[in-house]
Amino acid sequence: MAWTILIVAGLLEIGWAVGLKYTEGFTKFWPSMGTIIALTLSFIMLGIAVRTIPVGTGYAVWTGIGAFGTAVLGILLLGEPASSARLFFLGLLLVGIVGLKFSS
Repeated sequence: MAWTILIVAGLLEIGWAVGLKYTEGFTKFWPSMGTIIALTLSFIMLGIAVRTIPVGTGYAVWTGIGAFGTAVLGILLLGEPASSARLFFLGLLLVGIVGLKFSS
């Protein structure tokens, strides 16, 4: 169950990280509220997950999911570049996340 909570926390991290773009410096009310809620829930769920998952592994997986997902959504939604090098390193990041899960 802790891994499921951690994965959801990572997905919420993607939500708040991408949400930052839409807050326009926290000047837009609803995007700001959504971002703050996702941020809060993400931190709470990370805290719950690391009760049983080692904190180093949990934090690395959480940030990895957030970094990977945010970069992918940046490419898909925000028109950020999708160079072959960037995609290669995103693949390495994904391998690292999965590796941490299976080595714990």
